Amino acid sequence: MLSRREFLAGTLTGATAAITASSFAAESPASKGKRPNIVWLMSEDNSKHYMKLFDENGAETPRIAAMAKSGVLFTRAFSNCPVCSAARSILATGCYGSRIGTQFHRKFKTVPMPDGLAPIGTLMKQAGYYTSNVRKTDYNFSYKGKIWDSGKDWRGRKPGQPFFHKQQFGVTHESGLHRANKGGTDEKMFVAPCHPDTPLFRQANKAYKELHAKMDAQIGAVVDQLKKDGVLEDTFVFYFGDHGGVLPGSKGYVYETGLHVPLVVRIPENFKHLVDLKPDSSVGGFVSFIDFAPTALNLAGAKIPSQMDGKPFMGPGVKCDEVNKRDETFGMADRFDEKYDFVRTLRKGKYKYMRSYQPFNFDGLWNNYRYIMASYKEWWKLYKGGKLTKEAALFFEPRAPEALYDIDKDPYEVNNIASDPANAKVLADMRTRLQARVKGMPDLSFFPESELVKKAWGNPVKFGQDQKARIATLVDIADLSLIGLDKAKDKITAALESKDPWARYWGLIVCSCFGKQAESFVAKAKSLANADAEPLVRVRAAEFLALTGAAAPQKVIMDVLATAEHPLEAVLTLNTVVLLRDGKPGYKFDITADSVKAKCGDVSRRLQYLTGKGGKPKKKRRKK
Repeated sequence: MLSRREFLAGTLTGATAAITASSFAAESPASKGKRPNIVWLMSEDNSKHYMKLFDENGAETPRIAAMAKSGVLFTRAFSNCPVCSAARSILATGCYGSRIGTQFHRKFKTVPMPDGLAPIGTLMKQAGYYTSNVRKTDYNFSYKGKIWDSGKDWRGRKPGQPFFHKQQFGVTHESGLHRANKGGTDEKMFVAPCHPDTPLFRQANKAYKELHAKMDAQIGAVVDQLKKDGVLEDTFVFYFGDHGGVLPGSKGYVYETGLHVPLVVRIPENFKHLVDLKPDSSVGGFVSFIDFAPTALNLAGAKIPSQMDGKPFMGPGVKCDEVNKRDETFGMADRFDEKYDFVRTLRKGKYKYMRSYQPFNFDGLWNNYRYIMASYKEWWKLYKGGKLTKEAALFFEPRAPEALYDIDKDPYEVNNIASDPANAKVLADMRTRLQARVKGMPDLSFFPESELVKKAWGNPVKFGQDQKARIATLVDIADLSLIGLDKAKDKITAALESKDPWARYWGLIVCSCFGKQAESFVAKAKSLANADAEPLVRVRAAEFLALTGAAAPQKVIMDVLATAEHPLEAVLTLNTVVLLRDGKPGYKFDITADSVKAKCGDVSRRLQYLTGKGGKPKKKRRKK
């Protein structure tokens, strides 16, 4: 094992760095006949980049550092989604959201759990554990049974009963910077190269690090309570971020700042024999949220359901050497409130592959909740004024359909090396691996969310398996944007002529990816925009024509908004309106609340922005 000091000094050179596996320790007499307690302590909205334990520019967190001294620092731990409800749903199920239908934040409608699977709280109850949760239950799935015994803590359990406790700490939540990120400072502070180095951004970094100090004290208070109750040395205490964040461009985005989370696990003296790990050490193998539920079950000696996608990274039968050979993690981004995107990522070792299926939906596309933060607004203003560096301006520019980053050299992902011939072999390998993942799941997001709500949400997993071949075809159409127009032309034509509306849908998205190069498809797109039977195909056709300047989009868009029956069709269409209005060259839309037939909270949020009228949507929003 490497000490944390060796890791921070740069001794650990890669995800597969060799770590000498310790033998399992002898069972402690105090643990005979007992099972360990397990506690998950989650800070909200913070990636590993803001803690000195993991990054030299981060804040001091002495209480969490003390936990690491008595445990293990996982240097490559990842959320599979950069936003709370989708990430929390993965933690609770051990399943990829895009396979089981929990990928959209916030859910329009909950989905049932996969057949035969229960949430982790219920599974631990079934294993004999007392379960408590403070306090969030904002899941994107529904479950008929009782998940948690208590909304308080572990002290309501029966004598001798082991417990599983989950607790979240909101002091580092995004909303904290809504209040704290107001002024500016000339104090010297680290500012990431993807951000403008302004007094306001320096102040945002300073304020966020100060929030970490408060969070650290709160985590320490729980550890103190466990010690006071005499159970600390019987308890595995996990500390981790519930996803990345929260400075602009992190939460809600599948960059490392949105996915790479801090993870420390304190190992109890009485149960150290259960793990092939030594205190005060670091593990560099890749672990992600799909693995957390299997790990808890493994430590508890419970069966891990076959429906889960993850595998344990601690506990009986798990060798440290094997964990350190794990070097892949998968990330996903779909809808975040009213803002749609569709991005998948694969990190393997030092390389990160990012596949933007709709790259014209630039990162900085307006999202009401994100843009409450003053530094977001300043970033957007500086971009419109042409006052950003090339790296900082990337947030407001269309993305490439695929990107490749060397995270060791480029931790903030501002240098896309996909077009460098020297990286052709790595790029091809990463592309193939990600294609296999989205087809193998299969990834439900290749259908629009409205279609999934209509046809898939009764049993998303079964729907995905029934439609697996069809989804693979849609993936192949979407990936035509990667092979060059000359090679793709005939297949795009076939997609636009297909009887499958979603083949036509993806064919048009590919046209938008090629932009003006795809001008030979303008006539066909005009025909689809005017007369296609599927409203969202009409929207995608109008979008392509507008992005290339071939035709104004307003008539088609307004007609779809006035006639579409499903609210999510309206949400997706309004996403296109914001893109075409705020992006280049910029189109004007005369939209009022009466312009949209189908309403929901996300429609209201878009209308607030587009009409310039405030007010709260009818459905009260809970804190994220």
